Amino acid sequence: MSSEPGTGFELPLRMLMAFRTAIDEVHADLAREGHPDLRPMHGFVFQAIGPQGTTAVELGRRLGISKQAAGKTVEALERLGYVERGTDPWDARRKTVRLTSRGADSLARSSAAFDRIRDRWTDELGADRLRALEEDLRKITPEDFFRLDIPGWFGSA
Repeated sequence: MSSEPGTGFELPLRMLMAFRTAIDEVHADLAREGHPDLRPMHGFVFQAIGPQGTTAVELGRRLGISKQAAGKTVEALERLGYVERGTDPWDARRKTVRLTSRGADSLARSSAAFDRIRDRWTDELGADRLRALEEDLRKITPEDFFRLDIPGWFGSA
């Protein structure tokens, strides 16, 4: 297999490695800032829970995983203090999952870490090149880029 520039398989691998590099850096920052138990999938879970909360069934659907897998994930995050279960204020029959203040803090810290990474990439590549890269990626990816079923897409173990 050739690794010459322009080889078809290299582009997706480089995009994946850029993603992995950013995610690993964010999680190293989160660990130093009091969130050592968070894993990359947890960010997808938090986004799927959203600001209004959701049910375990809906969480599983959004993530592309089973209701049972979603329930186990919620249990683990609940033990760590990132989510809490409660009753839907509009429908007492519905049990919801919501982020706790600890969960919200981790999202705020990860957002700040992603901003620092983007700033560093701007310094390394130049503002015009980074902006052009972002514009080009927007052109070749779906408009609805925030697919929450990524964990299910990668597979479950």
